[in-house]
Amino acid sequence: MAALLESTIPGIPVRRGKVRDVYDFGETLLLVATDRISAFDWILPTGIPDKGRILTQISKFWFDFLQVNDHLLSLDATTLSLPQGTDVESLRGRSMVVRKTEVVPIECVVRGYLAGSGWKEYRQEGTLAGESLPMGLKECDRLPQTQFTPATKAESGHDENISIGEMEQAVGIDLADDLQSLSLHIYERASEYALTRGIIIADTKFEFGLVGDEIVLIDEVLTPDSSRFWPADQYSPGKNQPSFDKQFVRDWLETTGWDKNSVPPIPPQDIVDRTRAKYVEAYERLTGKSFEWK
Repeated sequence: MAALLESTIPGIPVRRGKVRDVYDFGETLLLVATDRISAFDWILPTGIPDKGRILTQISKFWFDFLQVNDHLLSLDATTLSLPQGTDVESLRGRSMVVRKTEVVPIECVVRGYLAGSGWKEYRQEGTLAGESLPMGLKECDRLPQTQFTPATKAESGHDENISIGEMEQAVGIDLADDLQSLSLHIYERASEYALTRGIIIADTKFEFGLVGDEIVLIDEVLTPDSSRFWPADQYSPGKNQPSFDKQFVRDWLETTGWDKNSVPPIPPQDIVDRTRAKYVEAYERLTGKSFEWK
């Protein structure tokens, strides 16, 4: 079982992100989720087999479930005029044909629990995104109220948290309000469903675009790469939680002595297999379907 680290469509302009290869077909885009995996702003030398397919199928599940305006047109790349020489088989299951939008340059982050950079800020300042929180909260505690904490989108390196006021200056008060309301609504609805499947969505990030005045949910949505998923039956605040996301890989990297300033080490096969199993379990828990790909 080989991982796809880079897709190829001859003659079509492409922009490669950490995980996705984005092809420009003029009226539409083709998003190909590769099996690349990143951690600490580095792409690891080894991919996770089928990871891109799992992310794509999870996003499709949520687009169907949420019933909000989104950019997805088809999961079938062959609906496009693919040039001769394209390896169509490598694109199966990992492709999204999507509408072009004017991308809003804000990461719409929603947090229901105090984890990650939010926990770090709270320990240092007693705040989350600059807003005061009650004293005495523990790592991974559920927040008294779900928080919208926007960030700027970064092509490389870390996204930078900004205040809602800064977001309003960047995109306008009306759009900022609409994005906040929509992000909170989607998170609450998805979180309620995920709990029925034994998953806590601790936090997530959404991306939106505009088609005229229409707000459109874009990119991936509520996947293990864009969200922090915890098994509900193992939830115990006061410590880091086991997860279904790439935190598993981050935790392994922390044990290797890697300096985070050079090419990451190659994960052993055991870590690759166990990471793939985490992604598969997330898909199967959320959808109630078996993940099978031949």
